[in-house]
Amino acid sequence: MATPPLNRYWIPHLDIHKKILTQELQLYLGPDATVRTYSREGEDGFLITTPGGCLTDEQIDDICLKSKDMWEKQAAARSQQNPDKPLKRPLHQPVLISKGSGDGSQRRKDRRGHFPRRPYDDKRANESSRR
Repeated sequence: MATPPLNRYWIPHLDIHKKILTQELQLYLGPDATVRTYSREGEDGFLITTPGGCLTDEQIDDICLKSKDMWEKQAAARSQQNPDKPLKRPLHQPVLISKGSGDGSQRRKDRRGHFPRRPYDDKRANESSRR
């Protein structure tokens, strides 16, 4: 038996949790429907592959509501880990991963108040003159 041709649809990721979309997709579109992350014209979203039509507006609204519920449950769980400490940032705020140290990054002035010259590298000078 030949498989029907598959249609591919893109939807933006805004307000959609991938786990919820993955759970609900086959309920709405059947067992052959798949989803994966996909960028279209620089915008992140999801690529849905299905033998039939794509999700309806009502189905997408339902997925967005369930996604919001999941995010709220995740935030509540995080706040329960340390109930005295309120959440400091919204979920989508950038979080600093590492910060460069300030040691050695500043050049020191010599006793006359000038920056010392860096040693001249003959090898580097020869390479640039060949260009």
